[in-house]
Amino acid sequence: MVDPRYIRMFHAVVRAGSYAGAARELGYSQPAVSQQMRALERAVGTPLFTRAGRSLRLTAAGEVLARHAGSALRDLAAAQNQITAIRQLRTGHIRICAFPSASATIVPAVAARIARHHPDLRIQLVEAEPPDSVETLRRGECDVALAFTYPGAAEELDDGDLLGVAVLDDPVVVVLPSGHRLAERRSVELADLAGERWIAGCTRCRDHFVQECRAVGFEPDIAFTTDDNLAVQGLVAAGVGIALMPGLVLSFLRHPKVTSRRVRRLDDRRVSAYVLRDHHRIPATALMLETFRQVGTAARR
Repeated sequence: MVDPRYIRMFHAVVRAGSYAGAARELGYSQPAVSQQMRALERAVGTPLFTRAGRSLRLTAAGEVLARHAGSALRDLAAAQNQITAIRQLRTGHIRICAFPSASATIVPAVAARIARHHPDLRIQLVEAEPPDSVETLRRGECDVALAFTYPGAAEELDDGDLLGVAVLDDPVVVVLPSGHRLAERRSVELADLAGERWIAGCTRCRDHFVQECRAVGFEPDIAFTTDDNLAVQGLVAAGVGIALMPGLVLSFLRHPKVTSRRVRRLDDRRVSAYVLRDHHRIPATALMLETFRQVGTAARR
Protein backbone atom coordinates (compact mmCIF):
# COMPACT_ATOMS: atom_id res chain seq x y z
CA MET A 1 0.00 0.00 0.00
CA VAL A 2 1.25 3.47 -0.87
CA ASP A 3 0.62 6.24 1.64
CA PRO A 4 -1.87 8.70 0.05
CA ARG A 5 0.20 11.57 1.45
CA TYR A 6 3.06 10.50 -0.79
CA ILE A 7 0.75 10.44 -3.81
CA ARG A 8 -0.48 13.93 -2.99
CA MET A 9 3.10 15.16 -2.71
CA PHE A 10 4.11 13.37 -5.93
CA HIS A 11 1.21 14.98 -7.77
CA ALA A 12 2.34 18.42 -6.57
CA VAL A 13 5.94 17.76 -7.69
CA VAL A 14 4.73 16.74 -11.16
CA ARG A 15 2.57 19.86 -11.44
CA ALA A 16 5.31 22.19 -10.20
CA GLY A 17 8.12 20.45 -12.08
CA SER A 18 10.46 20.56 -9.09
CA TYR A 19 10.76 19.75 -5.41
CA ALA A 20 11.17 23.43 -4.61
CA GLY A 21 7.99 24.36 -6.48
CA ALA A 22 6.01 21.64 -4.72
CA ALA A 23 7.42 22.78 -1.37
CA ARG A 24 6.25 26.36 -2.01
CA GLU A 25 2.81 25.17 -3.12
CA LEU A 26 2.23 22.92 -0.12
CA GLY A 27 4.03 24.94 2.54
CA TYR A 28 6.72 22.32 3.19
CA SER A 29 10.48 22.61 3.23
CA GLN A 30 12.30 21.28 0.17
CA PRO A 31 14.16 18.60 2.20
CA ALA A 32 10.80 17.35 3.48
CA VAL A 33 9.54 16.98 -0.08
CA SER A 34 12.72 15.17 -1.14
CA GLN A 35 12.43 12.84 1.83
CA GLN A 36 8.82 11.92 1.01
CA MET A 37 9.64 11.28 -2.63
CA ARG A 38 12.47 8.93 -1.63
CA ALA A 39 10.04 7.14 0.66
CA LEU A 40 7.55 6.83 -2.21
CA GLU A 41 10.24 5.39 -4.49
CA ARG A 42 11.10 2.83 -1.81
CA ALA A 43 7.42 1.93 -1.50
CA VAL A 44 6.95 1.33 -5.23
CA GLY A 45 10.38 -0.26 -5.58
CA THR A 46 11.68 1.81 -8.49
CA PRO A 47 12.84 5.38 -9.27
CA LEU A 48 10.13 7.83 -10.31
CA PHE A 49 12.33 10.81 -11.26
CA THR A 50 15.64 11.42 -12.97
CA ARG A 51 17.50 14.71 -13.01
CA ALA A 52 18.42 16.59 -16.14
CA GLY A 53 20.41 19.57 -14.93
CA ARG A 54 18.14 21.44 -12.55
CA SER A 55 14.92 19.95 -13.89
CA LEU A 56 13.20 16.70 -13.04
CA ARG A 57 12.09 14.13 -15.56
CA LEU A 58 9.69 11.29 -14.94
CA THR A 59 10.86 7.74 -15.43
CA ALA A 60 8.58 5.24 -17.17
CA ALA A 61 7.24 4.22 -13.77
CA GLY A 62 6.83 7.88 -12.85
CA GLU A 63 4.80 8.50 -16.00
CA VAL A 64 2.47 5.62 -15.11
CA LEU A 65 1.97 6.96 -11.60
CA ALA A 66 1.47 10.50 -12.91
CA ARG A 67 -1.36 9.28 -15.19
CA HIS A 68 -3.19 7.73 -12.23
CA ALA A 69 -2.29 10.10 -9.39
CA GLY A 70 -4.90 12.75 -10.19
CA SER A 71 -7.80 10.32 -10.47
CA ALA A 72 -6.63 8.42 -7.37
CA LEU A 73 -6.60 11.62 -5.34
CA ARG A 74 -10.04 12.61 -6.67
CA ASP A 75 -11.40 9.18 -5.73
CA LEU A 76 -9.90 9.46 -2.26
CA ALA A 77 -11.38 12.93 -1.82
CA ALA A 78 -14.78 11.68 -2.97
CA ALA A 79 -14.58 8.74 -0.57
CA GLN A 80 -13.62 11.06 2.29
CA ASN A 81 -16.54 13.38 1.49
CA GLN A 82 -18.96 10.45 1.48
CA ILE A 83 -17.56 9.08 4.73
CA THR A 84 -17.90 12.53 6.30
CA ALA A 85 -21.52 12.70 5.13
CA ILE A 86 -22.21 9.29 6.67
CA ARG A 87 -20.48 10.28 9.91
CA GLN A 88 -22.53 13.47 10.08
CA LEU A 89 -25.73 11.51 9.20
CA ARG A 90 -26.31 13.53 6.03
CA THR A 91 -26.55 10.34 3.98
CA GLY A 92 -26.49 6.58 4.39
CA HIS A 93 -28.95 3.85 5.17
CA ILE A 94 -29.82 1.59 8.08
CA ARG A 95 -31.63 -1.74 8.12
CA ILE A 96 -34.15 -2.65 10.82
CA CYS A 97 -35.51 -6.13 11.46
CA ALA A 98 -38.66 -6.10 13.60
CA PHE A 99 -41.58 -8.35 14.50
CA PRO A 100 -44.89 -7.36 12.83
CA SER A 101 -46.62 -5.52 15.67
CA ALA A 102 -43.48 -3.43 16.27
CA SER A 103 -43.21 -2.73 12.53
CA ALA A 104 -46.68 -1.19 12.68
CA THR A 105 -46.23 0.84 15.86
CA ILE A 106 -42.73 1.44 17.21
CA VAL A 107 -40.85 1.58 13.91
CA PRO A 108 -43.08 4.31 12.36
CA ALA A 109 -42.55 6.51 15.43
CA VAL A 110 -38.79 5.99 15.19
CA ALA A 111 -38.76 6.63 11.43
CA ALA A 112 -40.68 9.89 11.90
CA ARG A 113 -38.18 11.16 14.45
CA ILE A 114 -35.25 10.24 12.23
CA ALA A 115 -36.84 11.90 9.19
CA ARG A 116 -37.34 15.20 11.05
CA HIS A 117 -33.65 15.59 11.85
CA HIS A 118 -31.91 13.45 9.22
CA PRO A 119 -34.15 13.39 6.14
CA ASP A 120 -31.51 11.83 3.87
CA LEU A 121 -30.90 8.82 6.11
CA ARG A 122 -32.72 5.93 4.43
CA ILE A 123 -34.38 3.17 6.46
CA GLN A 124 -34.96 -0.35 5.21
CA LEU A 125 -37.40 -2.57 7.11
CA VAL A 126 -37.67 -6.36 7.11
CA GLU A 127 -39.84 -8.49 9.39
CA ALA A 128 -39.03 -11.51 11.53
CA GLU A 129 -40.17 -12.82 14.89
CA PRO A 130 -37.56 -13.32 17.61
CA PRO A 131 -35.20 -15.08 17.86
CA ASP A 132 -35.00 -14.99 14.04
CA SER A 133 -34.74 -11.20 14.07
CA VAL A 134 -31.69 -11.38 16.33
CA GLU A 135 -30.12 -14.09 14.17
CA THR A 136 -30.64 -11.78 11.19
CA LEU A 137 -28.63 -9.17 13.11
CA ARG A 138 -25.84 -11.63 13.93
CA ARG A 139 -25.57 -12.61 10.25
CA GLY A 140 -25.05 -8.97 9.32
CA GLU A 141 -28.31 -8.77 7.36
CA CYS A 142 -29.64 -5.88 9.43
CA ASP A 143 -28.21 -3.16 11.65
CA VAL A 144 -30.83 -3.04 14.41
CA ALA A 145 -33.12 -5.84 15.57
CA LEU A 146 -36.29 -5.49 17.62
CA ALA A 147 -37.22 -8.46 19.77
CA PHE A 148 -39.39 -9.24 22.75
CA THR A 149 -38.74 -11.39 25.79
CA TYR A 150 -40.84 -12.65 28.67
CA PRO A 151 -39.74 -12.33 32.32
CA GLY A 152 -38.58 -15.59 33.78
CA ALA A 153 -38.21 -17.29 30.40
CA ALA A 154 -34.85 -18.72 29.36
CA GLU A 155 -33.59 -16.27 26.76
CA GLU A 156 -30.84 -16.78 24.23
CA LEU A 157 -30.84 -13.27 22.81
CA ASP A 158 -27.88 -11.62 24.56
CA ASP A 159 -24.74 -13.71 24.86
CA GLY A 160 -22.24 -10.84 25.06
CA ASP A 161 -21.96 -9.96 21.38
CA LEU A 162 -25.07 -7.75 21.47
CA LEU A 163 -25.87 -4.38 22.98
CA GLY A 164 -29.53 -3.90 23.81
CA VAL A 165 -31.73 -1.12 25.16
CA ALA A 166 -35.19 -1.62 26.63
CA VAL A 167 -37.82 0.14 24.53
CA LEU A 168 -41.09 -0.56 26.35
CA ASP A 169 -43.09 -3.14 28.27
CA ASP A 170 -46.00 -4.44 26.22
CA PRO A 171 -48.99 -5.72 28.25
CA VAL A 172 -50.45 -9.07 27.23
CA VAL A 173 -54.27 -9.11 27.24
CA VAL A 174 -56.92 -11.72 26.61
CA VAL A 175 -59.07 -11.21 23.53
CA LEU A 176 -62.69 -12.37 23.89
CA PRO A 177 -65.72 -12.37 21.60
CA SER A 178 -67.96 -9.42 22.47
CA GLY A 179 -70.65 -11.57 24.10
CA HIS A 180 -68.30 -13.67 26.19
CA ARG A 181 -69.30 -14.43 29.79
CA LEU A 182 -66.27 -12.52 31.12
CA ALA A 183 -66.53 -9.55 28.77
CA GLU A 184 -68.20 -7.41 31.42
CA ARG A 185 -65.25 -7.67 33.81
CA ARG A 186 -62.51 -5.05 33.84
CA SER A 187 -59.84 -7.73 34.26
CA VAL A 188 -59.66 -11.49 34.66
CA GLU A 189 -57.48 -14.17 36.17
CA LEU A 190 -55.83 -16.64 33.81
CA ALA A 191 -57.30 -19.47 35.93
CA ASP A 192 -60.79 -18.14 35.11
CA LEU A 193 -60.14 -19.19 31.49
CA ALA A 194 -59.09 -22.79 32.17
CA GLY A 195 -62.05 -24.34 30.35
CA GLU A 196 -61.74 -22.27 27.18
CA ARG A 197 -60.53 -23.25 23.73
CA TRP A 198 -57.53 -21.21 22.65
CA ILE A 199 -55.94 -19.72 19.56
CA ALA A 200 -52.15 -19.59 19.90
CA GLY A 201 -49.68 -17.32 18.11
CA CYS A 202 -45.98 -17.42 17.28
CA THR A 203 -43.74 -20.10 18.78
CA ARG A 204 -42.25 -17.84 21.46
CA CYS A 205 -45.65 -16.47 22.52
CA ARG A 206 -47.23 -19.94 22.49
CA ASP A 207 -44.48 -21.44 24.65
CA HIS A 208 -44.82 -18.64 27.19
CA PHE A 209 -48.61 -18.97 27.16
CA VAL A 210 -48.48 -22.70 27.87
CA GLN A 211 -46.01 -22.13 30.74
CA GLU A 212 -48.29 -19.50 32.28
CA CYS A 213 -51.31 -21.80 32.05
CA ARG A 214 -49.45 -24.68 33.67
CA ALA A 215 -48.28 -22.35 36.44
CA VAL A 216 -51.93 -21.72 37.45
CA GLY A 217 -52.91 -25.37 37.15
CA PHE A 218 -54.27 -26.19 33.71
CA GLU A 219 -53.20 -27.36 30.27
CA PRO A 220 -54.66 -25.10 27.58
CA ASP A 221 -56.85 -26.59 24.85
CA ILE A 222 -55.21 -25.04 21.76
CA ALA A 223 -57.63 -25.38 18.84
CA PHE A 224 -55.83 -23.13 16.33
CA THR A 225 -52.32 -21.81 15.81
CA THR A 226 -51.55 -18.84 13.55
CA ASP A 227 -49.07 -15.97 13.42
CA ASP A 228 -51.61 -13.76 11.64
CA ASN A 229 -52.95 -11.23 14.16
CA LEU A 230 -55.99 -10.43 12.03
CA ALA A 231 -56.79 -14.13 11.66
CA VAL A 232 -56.56 -14.58 15.44
CA GLN A 233 -59.12 -11.85 16.00
CA GLY A 234 -61.35 -13.19 13.25
CA LEU A 235 -61.38 -16.61 14.89
CA VAL A 236 -62.13 -15.04 18.27
CA ALA A 237 -64.95 -12.99 16.77
CA ALA A 238 -66.39 -16.15 15.23
CA GLY A 239 -66.55 -17.70 18.70
CA VAL A 240 -64.22 -20.64 18.04
CA GLY A 241 -61.70 -19.68 20.71
CA ILE A 242 -60.06 -16.93 22.75
CA ALA A 243 -56.47 -15.69 22.64
CA LEU A 244 -53.75 -13.83 24.46
CA MET A 245 -52.45 -10.94 22.40
CA PRO A 246 -49.90 -8.16 22.95
CA GLY A 247 -51.28 -4.70 23.53
CA LEU A 248 -49.21 -3.35 20.61
CA VAL A 249 -51.38 -5.30 18.18
CA LEU A 250 -54.63 -3.99 19.60
CA SER A 251 -53.32 -0.42 19.45
CA PHE A 252 -53.54 -0.46 15.64
CA LEU A 253 -55.62 -3.52 14.71
CA ARG A 254 -58.89 -4.38 16.44
CA HIS A 255 -61.79 -6.46 15.12
CA PRO A 256 -65.12 -4.74 15.89
CA LYS A 257 -66.59 -7.92 17.38
CA VAL A 258 -63.90 -8.63 19.97
CA THR A 259 -63.02 -7.09 23.31
CA SER A 260 -59.82 -7.23 25.36
CA ARG A 261 -59.25 -7.46 29.10
CA ARG A 262 -56.12 -7.29 31.23
CA VAL A 263 -55.06 -10.56 32.83
CA ARG A 264 -54.09 -10.03 36.45
CA ARG A 265 -50.63 -11.24 37.50
CA LEU A 266 -49.65 -11.93 33.90
CA ASP A 267 -46.26 -10.36 33.11
CA ASP A 268 -45.80 -7.88 30.29
CA ARG A 269 -43.38 -8.75 27.53
CA ARG A 270 -40.26 -6.60 27.24
CA VAL A 271 -39.52 -5.08 23.83
CA SER A 272 -35.85 -4.24 23.27
CA ALA A 273 -33.69 -2.99 20.41
CA TYR A 274 -30.38 -4.77 19.77
CA VAL A 275 -27.23 -3.95 17.81
CA LEU A 276 -23.94 -5.79 17.50
CA ARG A 277 -21.73 -4.49 20.30
CA ASP A 278 -18.87 -3.66 17.91
CA HIS A 279 -21.21 -1.61 15.69
CA HIS A 280 -22.46 0.76 18.37
CA ARG A 281 -19.83 3.33 17.37
CA ILE A 282 -21.26 3.59 13.84
CA PRO A 283 -23.13 6.93 13.87
CA ALA A 284 -26.34 5.75 12.16
CA THR A 285 -26.54 2.64 14.35
CA ALA A 286 -25.99 4.63 17.54
CA LEU A 287 -28.59 7.18 16.43
CA MET A 288 -31.15 4.48 15.72
CA LEU A 289 -30.61 2.75 19.06
CA GLU A 290 -30.95 6.04 20.94
CA THR A 291 -34.10 6.93 18.99
CA PHE A 292 -35.71 3.60 19.90
CA ARG A 293 -34.92 4.38 23.54
CA GLN A 294 -36.47 7.86 23.24
CA VAL A 295 -39.62 6.54 21.58
CA GLY A 296 -40.01 3.96 24.32
CA THR A 297 -39.55 6.60 27.02
CA ALA A 298 -42.20 8.80 25.39
CA ALA A 299 -44.62 5.85 25.17
CA ARG A 300 -44.31 5.19 28.91
CA ARG A 301 -45.32 8.75 29.88
